[in-house]
Parts: sequence; structure tokens; C-alpha cells
Amino acid sequence: MPVPAPPADLDDSPAARRREQRGWYLYDWANSAFYTTIISVFLGPYLIPVAKTAACARDFPGVAAATCADTFDRLVADNPGLGYVDVLGADIRPAAYFGLITTVAVFLQIVFLPIVGALADHTGRKREMLGVFAYLGALAAMSLFFVEGDRYLLGGVLFILANVAYGASVVVYDSFLPQISTPEERDAVSSRGWAIGYLGGGLLLALNLVLFLQHESLGLTQGMAVRICMMSAGLWWATFTIFPLLRLRNRPVPAHESTALRSVGGSFRQLGRTLSELRRYPLTLLFLVAYLVYNDGVQTVIGNSAAFASEALKLDQTVQITAILMVQFVAFFGALLLGWLARGIGTKRTVLASLVVWTAIVAMAMFVAEGQALQFYLMAFAIAIVLGGTQALSRSLFSQVIPKGREAEYFSLLQISDKGSAFIGSLTITITLQLTNSYRIAILSMVIFFVLGFVLLAMTNLPKAIRAAGNEVPGRV
Repeated sequence: MPVPAPPADLDDSPAARRREQRGWYLYDWANSAFYTTIISVFLGPYLIPVAKTAACARDFPGVAAATCADTFDRLVADNPGLGYVDVLGADIRPAAYFGLITTVAVFLQIVFLPIVGALADHTGRKREMLGVFAYLGALAAMSLFFVEGDRYLLGGVLFILANVAYGASVVVYDSFLPQISTPEERDAVSSRGWAIGYLGGGLLLALNLVLFLQHESLGLTQGMAVRICMMSAGLWWATFTIFPLLRLRNRPVPAHESTALRSVGGSFRQLGRTLSELRRYPLTLLFLVAYLVYNDGVQTVIGNSAAFASEALKLDQTVQITAILMVQFVAFFGALLLGWLARGIGTKRTVLASLVVWTAIVAMAMFVAEGQALQFYLMAFAIAIVLGGTQALSRSLFSQVIPKGREAEYFSLLQISDKGSAFIGSLTITITLQLTNSYRIAILSMVIFFVLGFVLLAMTNLPKAIRAAGNEVPGRV
């Protein structure tokens, strides 16, 4: 369907585009605080002890709430049939609770994000939708301040709401990119947004690290300091979202597409047509499946790294925060390093090599000694080196194996799949924890995703896939 031309009063000059682009960058700066501070660092290690306190109140009523989290593992070892929390009638181990709510959040994104994409494409209300989802997520994130004591259910509901709103806002945010940049500008604009997001998330995490380390001198308990840090991520998200909302502009859509119900139905039909057409490009489909498998492992490892550090390695949150902070900044340079390596040995070989490193990293989880911060830092450094490069080079490969003129359609399919891809990984973590109560074994289970992804990618004949899509095969791929 042809894209309507902008109206005469919509300034599309280079200066106007740059103004919108600067506002667009700041939404990545705004929302990265939620992912870095809440998902990657604070919530898992904080919410699990809250769930343990609730489990003690239910199964060990004689144990004081203040000491429950510290003695919980010993109590469960002595009473293996006890030590669960109730979640909608199901008995769930506290260690598995964070994985459970992450799984629920990702599943809801699988269902919800296609609808969001349909509305964003066809209603012409992208700026308003961005604001609604951003502030809904930011409010839920700020409300995590009230999660204390045994309020594990409140924490779960707020996290799911914030996570789904975060995913929805990113879908709308990404949909602005083709409108605020020419094809020649797109790579640079997208890369700047990605880099600024790492910087914003890392900066707030650094400030929160100072607060966390100095909580006693400030007269705060550790729990209060964590709650303030989580609230600050929501506040940061809400504050800096103001700037993209002031700079970004809605574009008109054809009148017959402005009805939301028709938009949703039309987008699902188009998604169905795209999936059907993938049969004409079996090697593209094979690469897409390979990416979704190993990216599932990547996202699951990152999302559970802080909980692994606290539960399996018994490392305090100072170590966890500084490790994640290191990852934020090293990952950017790691992406540049892998990009340089790809120019020498080829992109596919570089991604395959990165998957070998990922496999070694999760295998190391079984051997990192409890309380050994240096070993955990080395794991985090290795993750940082391959994190950005694995995903950036995968996107580059995918762009080679899709037909010209259909880029947005195919990349929207990748985006929808990417948002929901961690579902199986999170479910695997949850089931493994439920069966073994061991975070080491749970992280080790991710080897399956990296090995299977490696095999599928190795099987993909990329030059043939590129030619089948009607594209020119580059010198190295």
C-alpha cells in the first residue's frame, strides 16, 4: 500500500528531521533505565527475598520475618515439602517466582505487541500511544517502591504491567524510525539511539550504585535504598519521555485505515501473508529460526544474571550492580570489536564464534565458586564482549536475506518475534528451578539454546539465501 505524502504544512526538511531525531534518541535514553536498573539489577534479587518472607509466613510461622530470607534455604532443606508461595492457586518456589512473572510478561507481549503494532501503523496516533505506554510503564515502575514485606504479588503485577508497557512503547518508538530519517540516514540514526540508550541506562545505574553503597551513611536500610533505586528508574523514564513527545510528530494515514478495529484486522492479515511468503524463502526462515533460538538464550541469561549472582553465588548487590554497570559500557566497545572481526573473517563466522563464547559462559556457571566476585566479573566481561555484537551482526545478516522493498514488513516480523522470543527461555529457567531449586543448573540449561542456534545457523547457506532474496552477495558474509 503506498505511503501517503506528508501534508504541505508538515516540514520534512533536513533541519526538521534532525530536530525529531534528537527527540527520538532521548526515548532510548529514557526507557533504558527501566531495563538496566530494574530488570537487570534490582528487582530479581529484591523480589525473591520478599517471596521467601511470604513463604515463611505461610509455612514457617515461628520464624521472624527479619531473619526468614537468610535462613530460608536451610529451612527448606530440613523440610523439603514446604517453602512455597501461592500464585493463583499454584505452589511456586520463591526462587522461581521472578522467572515466572518474567515468563508471563513475555507471553503477554507475544499476544499484545502485534495489536500495538497494528494501531501504531494505521491510526496515526503514534505520539499519543508512545506517551500512554511510556507513562503507564513508568508509573508501574515507580510504584515498585511500595513492594516490601511479603507483598510479592504486588511486585509481580507491577513488574508485568511495566514490562508489557515497556515493550509496547518500544514498538511504537521503533515505528517512528522510517518517518524521521531517510534511507541513507537510517543506520546512523538507529545506531545513535542504541548508543545513547546504553549511556543513559549506565548513567542512572552509576548514580544508583552510589546511593546503594552509601545507604547506611544516608540513614537508609538496604531494602529502602533498593526501593528508591527502582522508583528512580520510573521517574527517569517519565521525565525524559517529555522530550520525544515534544519533538515527534504524527503522520497522516489513509482515512479507511484510521479505524482501530480495521487496523488490527488488516495488520494480522498482512502478518499472515508475510509468514506465508516465507515459504518462498526457506533459508531466510531457517536463519530467522536460528536467530530466535540463540537470541532467546541471550535475553534469558541477561534477564537472570542478577538473580543468579545473588541466589547461586551469594554475592551482594554491590557486586551485581558494578558488574552490570561494566557490561553497559563494555558492550558498546564489544560490538565494535566484533564488527571489526566480521570484516576479517566474515559475519557468519563471527556470530558462530560468539555463540561458542556464550556456550562457554553458561557452562562456567557450574564452576564459579560461591562468593567469588572476581570470577563473576570475568563472566560479566565475557558477556559484555559478545552481547552487542551478537545482536548487531545478526540484524545485519537478516537485512541481507530479505527481499528489497519489503524491509519494513520483514523487520516488523523480526521485532514481534524478538519481543516474545524470551518466552521459552524464561519458561525453561522457571521449570528447571521448580524441579531442581538450583540457579546453576537453570543457567546451564541455556546451553541448549546456544548449541541449537549454532547448528541451525551453520546449516544456513547465506550466499544462497541472499541470492534467493534477490540481493547481491557481499565480499564477506
